[in-house]
Amino acid sequence: MKEQKSWGIIGGGILGMTLALRLKQAGQKVTIFESASRPGGLASSWELDGMTWDKYYHVILMSDLNTRKILKEIGLEDSMNWVETKTGFYSEGKLYSMSNLIEFFKFPPINLIDKFRLGLTIFVASKITNWKRLEQIPVATWLTRWSGKRVFEKIWLPLLKAKLGDNYKHTSAAFIWSTIQRMYAARKSGLKKEMFGYMTGGYETINQRFANHLQEIGVEFKLNLSVSGISPENDGSLLVSTKEGVLKFDQVISTLSPSQSVNLAGSLKEEEKARHRNVKYLGVICPSVILSKPISPYYVTNITDDVAPFTGIIEMTALIDKEKELQGKNLIYLPKYVDSNDPLFESSDAEIRNIFLGALFKMYPELSDKDVQYFGVARARIVFALPTLGYSVSLPGIQTSIKNFHIVNSAQIINGTLNVNETILVAESKLKVIFDELSK
Repeated sequence: MKEQKSWGIIGGGILGMTLALRLKQAGQKVTIFESASRPGGLASSWELDGMTWDKYYHVILMSDLNTRKILKEIGLEDSMNWVETKTGFYSEGKLYSMSNLIEFFKFPPINLIDKFRLGLTIFVASKITNWKRLEQIPVATWLTRWSGKRVFEKIWLPLLKAKLGDNYKHTSAAFIWSTIQRMYAARKSGLKKEMFGYMTGGYETINQRFANHLQEIGVEFKLNLSVSGISPENDGSLLVSTKEGVLKFDQVISTLSPSQSVNLAGSLKEEEKARHRNVKYLGVICPSVILSKPISPYYVTNITDDVAPFTGIIEMTALIDKEKELQGKNLIYLPKYVDSNDPLFESSDAEIRNIFLGALFKMYPELSDKDVQYFGVARARIVFALPTLGYSVSLPGIQTSIKNFHIVNSAQIINGTLNVNETILVAESKLKVIFDELSK
């Protein structure tokens, strides 16, 4: 765009900051509104036991080229650490390593034929390019067809339930396809093995450097400030209302969820609001636990037994240098994905502690309360949009019936999994669409 316009961006997460970066590089004037005290959104950090680390677990893959491009632009590329990690499976009351092909073939819970079918399923999914066709097939149907009933019930179903709950019944096969595609992305890009990466200092380093870079190039941040409404003017400009007053912009982009975005704009058409509100989100309850000792060598432990309320175990200190990053302490996450209105959101930290740690101690009898140095619970009701049947067709567009008001959010990840890399891609690709529309 040649003409400079004023842009208001609602939401200071990675998506909002990426939009701001590209807008500023295009010569635009940009203001970011963020209701929290610091930028980052779901990638933000918090204090735990005297240390600062990510509120929710994150990992960067070598194949996450969009993320790595941003890190290079803001001067953080050299602060990445790359580690080869291991994966565990908790099945039939035992912990197994599933980190290479030999361990896969030794995995006792399923027989050789089942292993072949499981491997074939993953291979087939990695080769599929027409993901839109998979949007019309329930994930349970597709996985049973390729893996067989035993493998589906023994391996896939517990994993689907852990991630989606009963919502797996309404989820398309594109969900598992996108998950497998990300696993294979590194090999497709020519890398011999996938490495997991983390930033020294965690996402706190990324968010602060990103925000500082934006401020250095002229982006204005308004932190601790929620937007309460958006109203169109006759000249096409938009009024953004906050507790501090009303500001006027030529263009506004909301990066909030579809429902939250349309709730800000009362003059949108009712049919339009309904489409946005029909996008179903899952939330997450994610305890961070500091332990006096490690529990396994696995970054991820998948759980196929019905023994725990949590999705799996993310042992962050199996990935990061705990001496350098966490004062030698051991950090694990115990995430549970739930509906946005799940009663668990109303439970106290103490109640969640009893439920979650009770299950953890049964899985790992060598652990007890005396090993727990810290327990904190992060909650987010709106995390990722469920890829339901026909998702890309029913998904509302980024343009709205209010001229110059656009909605860009992670719900628009239609052929990938929710992660920072895909979020950056959405920001850049949708901004291009907005620019193309404005240039007509």
